[in-house]
Amino acid sequence: MKKLLIIILAIFILGTSVSFAKEIPFTQEDRERLIRVEEGLKAVNQRIDSLDKRIDNLKNLMYILISVIFAQTIGVVGFVIWDRRTALQPAIRKNKELEERQDRVEKALRELAKVDSRIAEILKNAGLL
Repeated sequence: MKKLLIIILAIFILGTSVSFAKEIPFTQEDRERLIRVEEGLKAVNQRIDSLDKRIDNLKNLMYILISVIFAQTIGVVGFVIWDRRTALQPAIRKNKELEERQDRVEKALRELAKVDSRIAEILKNAGLL
């Protein structure tokens, strides 16, 4: 029984492999189709290459634009800092002048307070003496 099963299985396997082993003829029309397919693939490859170049150009353009925006930002920040310093310098100078003037007035009032007791009393009440 086992031998019969093995023989049937062997015949089945050999029969299927023989049936698949038929030679398929390769005609001139098949060759022409293959040539057209290869030419079509070449055209597709050229389109992909041109698209890659366009994408690279766009990437380069984006790098340039980002660099320009970054440089403008740095320029604006620098200008703001410079402008603040320039705008504040007169105010700082005026403040120093006023402080010096106030010190001179206080000194003069203290000298005057040594001579006039009413001024000395006023300066004491104001907390300047």
